[in-house]
Order: sequence, then structure tokens, then C-alpha cells
Amino acid sequence: MQIRNDRERYGLVAVTMHWLVALTVFGLFGLGLWMTSLTYYDPWYRQGPALHKGIGVVLFLVMLARLAWRGYSPPPSPLASHTPLERRAAHLVHGLLYLLLFAIMASGYLISTADGRAVEVFGLFSIPATLTAIPQQEDVAGAVHLILAVTLMALVLLHIAGALKHHFIDRDRTLRRMLGH
Repeated sequence: MQIRNDRERYGLVAVTMHWLVALTVFGLFGLGLWMTSLTYYDPWYRQGPALHKGIGVVLFLVMLARLAWRGYSPPPSPLASHTPLERRAAHLVHGLLYLLLFAIMASGYLISTADGRAVEVFGLFSIPATLTAIPQQEDVAGAVHLILAVTLMALVLLHIAGALKHHFIDRDRTLRRMLGH
């Protein structure tokens, strides 16, 4: 498999980042839901959020790299068999996936820094709190974070359904291209 994308296929870097982001997003969603059920005396009460925040920051950096790579190595052209409606829908869904991911990360930052403390990332570095004066910041950002995360999961399911439709009904190369074939 080639490193860069070409007109027909995704390259190793794009495929790896796609699946890394996908697995991370599912993991963060599950961790986020689970940690909201923890009680103060649970050993994971502090560890869960710290892990969630650290992975979220790393995901943010990977998403920036993914956008940069997308600019450097544009994705393959749509398949000739895709209708104009499918092309527009795919473009819209991909754009919304990126937008939702960054909005979720921004709301997560606002939750984490509402008390004025920096976000610690695995003890390696910290991201300072810059916005702390928003009324009820933690609660509002928390509600937004959850709504955006659930919306993202619904959109991911639509994305998966589209890929499966192309693979099993249309029998085209859409899914195989993102699997590295």
C-alpha cells in the first residue's frame, strides 16, 4: 500500500488515521458515558475523566494532523458510479463529522477548564484555562458536549450505513478503499 492517497485509493496514512480516530471516538464515547455514572468514592472517579481528557487532547492533535494530511494528500476522487446526490451527501456528512468532532473537543475543554485549572495531558504537558467566566460554564458545556457526542454517534451510524450500502448493495469499492484495498 502506498503512503499517500492517489486518485483511486486511500494511502496508508489516511487509512491509519481514519481507523485510529474511529476507534478513539467510540472509546471516548463509551468512557464518557461510563464515567458519568461513577460516584465520588469510586477509584475511577478521577482517573476516568483524566484519561478521557488526555485522550481527547491527543485526538485533537491527531485531527489537526489529519486535516493537514488531507490538504497535502487529497482524498481519492468519488467513484464514477456514485450519483450526484451521493457525492453531495458524502461531502456533507464528512464535513459534519469533522465539525462535530472539533465542537465536542471545544466543549470538553470548556467543561475541563471551567474551574480555572489547566487540562493535564498524561503528565506530559498541560493546556491552560483561558475561558472561565461563562455563566454556568461547566453545566452548559457539559450539556452541549453530551448532545454533540450523541449527534456524532448518530452521524457515525449513518456513515457506517452508507459504507455498508456501497459494499453490500452497490457492490462498489467505497468501503474497500478505506480498508486499504
